[in-house]
Amino acid sequence: MGLDDAVYRLLKKRVGDAQITRNPEDRVCYSYDAAPGQSFMPDAVVFPESEAQVADIMRLAWEKRIPVIPRGSGSGMTGGAVPVQGGLVMAMTRMNRILDIDTDNFIASVEPGVIVADLHTAVENKGLFYPPDPASSAVCTIGGNVGECAGGPRAVKYGVTRDYVLGLGAVMPNGDIIHTGVCTAKGVAGYDLTRLIVGSEGTLAIVTRITLRLLPKPAYVATMAVCFDDMGKAARTVSGIMRRAVIPRCVEYLDEASLALVRNQLQSDLPDQTRALLILELDGDETLVKSQTEQIRAFCLQSGALDIRMATDPVQAAAIWQARKALSPTLYQIASQKLNEDIVVPISKIPDMVSHIQTLQQESGLTIVSFGHAGDGNIHCNIMYDKTDAAQVKQAHNAVDKLFAATLALGGTITGEHGVGLTKKGYLSWEIGEKEQAIMKQIKAVFDPRQILNPGKIFS
Repeated sequence: MGLDDAVYRLLKKRVGDAQITRNPEDRVCYSYDAAPGQSFMPDAVVFPESEAQVADIMRLAWEKRIPVIPRGSGSGMTGGAVPVQGGLVMAMTRMNRILDIDTDNFIASVEPGVIVADLHTAVENKGLFYPPDPASSAVCTIGGNVGECAGGPRAVKYGVTRDYVLGLGAVMPNGDIIHTGVCTAKGVAGYDLTRLIVGSEGTLAIVTRITLRLLPKPAYVATMAVCFDDMGKAARTVSGIMRRAVIPRCVEYLDEASLALVRNQLQSDLPDQTRALLILELDGDETLVKSQTEQIRAFCLQSGALDIRMATDPVQAAAIWQARKALSPTLYQIASQKLNEDIVVPISKIPDMVSHIQTLQQESGLTIVSFGHAGDGNIHCNIMYDKTDAAQVKQAHNAVDKLFAATLALGGTITGEHGVGLTKKGYLSWEIGEKEQAIMKQIKAVFDPRQILNPGKIFS
């Protein structure tokens, strides 16, 4: 049975008129996410306000076999929140409370709808630190980050979302409530269900509560922009930096096309011959960071850097990061559509990948903008094209094929943080073998034998 009038009335009884809608204009708003060109209409959208409501909704969906698609802010890049089979979009944005920040034990307990930037502010006001910081942190939710195992610039030193999730409250597809993990620094009792759910893209369970590990807030942060006249030099410098004893918390790479888009936002007159930029950030004890900064500066100059601009105050540092975070939305100044891929290669292979992207641009005749978290080998490669030009559409998709083939040949992966979702599921078999996929599908069947939770994602 689908979501017909009778089922809709049952849902309204369970949550109330103010928490569910099937108005056409509302449904359109929840028919897409940040993945270009992917749009499917849900039958209705529900806004639960508690774990109990989520469980109640799922029990009915289970009984009536209604597809349910969990959704945070809709900032995902691979169509993970798109309702491919219609059904019910479950928007988690009203479950947005920071339940507790335990300063003695360095733990926070939050609901999935909390905006990541708000979490950063709340814990930092108490002298603590939550490292994962995706570029969309001003809008994305912690629940979405858990679903995708999001990373961000600071992952090079601190790791990704899974490294900070100690435990979860979650609702199974049949409405059962489960609790996984621990509230302690260690815990190895039984299988690690927490890490299984983190990164599962909303296909196994609906996360309703998240227990996060925190760190002490770093005492001092140094931010610098390093200019190069050649993209290859910048890429080779990244590999060299990561071989040194000093590990920056951020090593971001911007290619020439990226710089052209955000140059005026950097609040610094870069040398005219700048063709690539590295944004480096170090943190820790002030004396130590200043010493390490000088070591990195010297190495960058030795590696051919044109110039190094140090942020002299938090305002300048914020301007540098705002320019970096503005890149994705400004891409549409180049063309009407993009294919946004988040490949990862071993750090030593970054120069090879940068060279391959340049070759791919020449062969395709399309503009390819690349930037990202070079310190851990994660490059966001944006293939820009005119969506009304059939030849360009074909060239763009052919370029993705070649990009993924080169990435895998270098020992990399087709996605570092955006997930598989809808847009990459056709490529999963390029990286994951049949036997391994069979195990994954068996896990999905154990959690969701009726296949109602976020159907049509990850697997072809």
